[in-house]
Amino acid sequence: MDNSSTILIVDDDRDIRQLLADYLESNGYRALAAADGVAMWKILDESRPDLIVLDLNLPGDDGLTLCRKLRATLPVIMLTARNEPLDRILGLEMGADDYLPKPFEPRELLARVRSVLRRSHAMPSNAPAENVQQMRFSNWTLDLTARHLVNPEGIVIMLSGAEFRLLRVFLEHPNRVLNRDQLLNLTQGRDADPFDRSIDIQISRLRQKLGEDARMPQIIKTVRNGGYVLAGQVTVEPTA
Repeated sequence: MDNSSTILIVDDDRDIRQLLADYLESNGYRALAAADGVAMWKILDESRPDLIVLDLNLPGDDGLTLCRKLRATLPVIMLTARNEPLDRILGLEMGADDYLPKPFEPRELLARVRSVLRRSHAMPSNAPAENVQQMRFSNWTLDLTARHLVNPEGIVIMLSGAEFRLLRVFLEHPNRVLNRDQLLNLTQGRDADPFDRSIDIQISRLRQKLGEDARMPQIIKTVRNGGYVLAGQVTVEPTA
């Protein structure tokens, strides 16, 4: 039981909001609730929850739009009445940490909340300090504030939420081999599925954005029977 974490529930169904709020509070969490994106932003202006449970189908800006605007600043578990694989992929690409189709048992959501919080609170020992603004590697720059990549010529390269988190994990663990399970746990905040190939797809996209030769990549390298490694030196630049 975690008495220190605050969960923000964003769902236009009042009964669901109340049910989840009551259930989470009975399990030691503080719960906040919002019916739409406008109410969500108002709460975020006044407080900072530890995790957002975000419904996909909302009036006004839908869950995907809100998740994209959050730009991975907070852990997100996305809820939806639809159970289409494309919805799940889009949610993760927009920056969601986990995805739960309706209907679901509250205890299943509780297990996922605990899993996401456990991983988000388990900051890697060699992660940069909170006041770090940029991370530089191989003449590239990852801007942690704007959440985009800048190439050696100074051109901005946009990243999805999933790509940003994956690249940041690599930069926080330079010259260290990370396997798929570790990358899934560190980036998606959920129990790793040994058959989940999304990491391979995201790495392929990152390599493309880094201008890498897929056959002989120089920055994110493949280690046979081991995983992947970001090769080279990483430097950090604190916020001015």
